[in-house]
Amino acid sequence: MKIRPAILIIENEKILTMQYNYGGQDLYNLPGGNLEFGEHLTDALVREMMEEMGIKVSIGELIMVGEVFFAEQKKQTFHFIFEGEITAGTPILNPKETSAINIKWLNINDLKSVNLYPNISEKLLQYLEGNLDNKYIGKIEQQWF
Repeated sequence: MKIRPAILIIENEKILTMQYNYGGQDLYNLPGGNLEFGEHLTDALVREMMEEMGIKVSIGELIMVGEVFFAEQKKQTFHFIFEGEITAGTPILNPKETSAINIKWLNINDLKSVNLYPNISEKLLQYLEGNLDNKYIGKIEQQWF
């Protein structure tokens, strides 16, 4: 089982994402990463943002928690999504620390039309509209790429 904190950073109506390409499919995720032993969720986010994009961030409130199961691969990941903001630096991809191919600022309105991992576009929009009624969003239906 993996535990993956991620950060929602919004600037100028755009969401910071990292772009990947798997099997010819573009996939975007909220920046984040897996915990190292003994590491706190927010400390992992601060470390990952510096390693992968060279930015300093402040971590805000926990937005939501959900679970992704891939039965065939016997994989399970708990996703913790936090608010955040960049406090120093400009995101620049560090290929030594990530397999992402690009940093992409997605328009909020484009969330429904891209492959997002985890697949929380609807829940993010509910959150942004002030309509997310529970931080625990349960099982996230996720396509395997």
